[in-house]
Amino acid sequence: MKILGIDPGYAIVGYGVIEFDGVRYRSVDYGAITTEAETPFPLRLQQIYTALTSVIIKNDPDEMAIEKLYFQNNQKTAIAVAEARGVILLAAQNNNIPITEYTPLQVKMAVTGYGKAQKPQVMEMTRRLLKLEKVPKPDDTADALAMAICHAQCSGTKLRSLLNRRR
Repeated sequence: MKILGIDPGYAIVGYGVIEFDGVRYRSVDYGAITTEAETPFPLRLQQIYTALTSVIIKNDPDEMAIEKLYFQNNQKTAIAVAEARGVILLAAQNNNIPITEYTPLQVKMAVTGYGKAQKPQVMEMTRRLLKLEKVPKPDDTADALAMAICHAQCSGTKLRSLLNRRR
């Protein structure tokens, strides 16, 4: 199974594509889609959509995993991230890629086995599981790879069945 993991944002969208054979993980492609702050927001959304569509066409993933949106302190930022997330979901949907959402807690549990793991622990386990020389940068890229690993861990489990029933 080839999985596209996404860490959504509007300045930086992390992506990571892995293959999972039921036992081992293999990194296929990863990176970040970036947009400039001075660029009008609708154009930034278009840039994200276009770049992500290229990633999808290049890698032909079977499924996509994306972080569930949660509100923090800054509602303006949350709304902008939600809009960027919308074009990310649209890119996947337009390419017939099934989408599953995960919370940060679920990702931490899947990657480290501990739901309160700190970000450096998750990043290091991601590096080890994918047998990478170093943790990918920017952090959004490592987060996207962790999202893909989480999806691989949850595929075929009762958790996956429950998530799919809620749609």
